[in-house]
Amino acid sequence: MKKRIIKTFCLILYYSFARYLPVSFSRPFGIISRRIRYELCSRIFEECGKNVNIEKGAWFGKGLNIKIGDNSGIGINCRIHNNTIIGKNVMMGPNCFMQANTHRFESIDIPMWQQGDYELKTQVIIGDDVWIGREVMIIGSKEIKQGSIIGARCVLVKNFPEYSIVGGNPSKLIRSRLNSND
Repeated sequence: MKKRIIKTFCLILYYSFARYLPVSFSRPFGIISRRIRYELCSRIFEECGKNVNIEKGAWFGKGLNIKIGDNSGIGINCRIHNNTIIGKNVMMGPNCFMQANTHRFESIDIPMWQQGDYELKTQVIIGDDVWIGREVMIIGSKEIKQGSIIGARCVLVKNFPEYSIVGGNPSKLIRSRLNSND
């Protein structure tokens, strides 16, 4: 019960002021802002490694079942959802978005906006040593495997092997990082 109260209090503090503190690289208050966000999120997330950076404007709902490994970060204005696992040494650019809900559209007799929406049962797993570029959109449940690079503005609609370089809309394999001759 005490842990739940602390988590709720930290969520309130995060969304009421810490989310709006300066970015971590600004001077002179960036280091302090980064530390405040880290201290709050380490009490909100299920697991929060060492040297984790939660940037200005990051949104993570209630922080349920979120795990983030050492030396990883959630970029400026990124939106992740519950049930997200982020490995170690993960870089995430600004404005990344994980799509966790969608509109209903089954009936053609009712306008779609009147049919409501529903939350997808999703889990995003991001492996170790992954680089997610600026404004990447991750649709539904995905696993971004170890060593992968997801290019800026990619719309990730499927899974790819380890050490993949992925880009485009819809996402496609550009090449493997295992092929060092390119």
